[in-house]
Amino acid sequence: MSDSFDSFSSGLENKSGDKELQEFLMVEKQKAQFNAQIHEFNDFCWDKCVDKPSNKLDSKTETCLTNCVDRFIDVSLLITNRFSQLLQKSGGM
Repeated sequence: MSDSFDSFSSGLENKSGDKELQEFLMVEKQKAQFNAQIHEFNDFCWDKCVDKPSNKLDSKTETCLTNCVDRFIDVSLLITNRFSQLLQKSGGM
């Protein structure tokens, strides 16, 4: 009897550990996606707004970078929301 209980108990611990591992991996994946998005902002907006690097940002460059990131975020959210709507319509969720 105790052998059956021990194997059942360890099976539950493994499932619990698997769930925790999956949650941890999901959080780490989200962090990686966030960091990738930041790098994408940097690359795109840097190329668009910075003519020549200097020690300080002038107000025109700073405004351009701010607007660029804001629009990039707006477009990313728009695309994400649109895909979500399409998935809901198609019954994917």
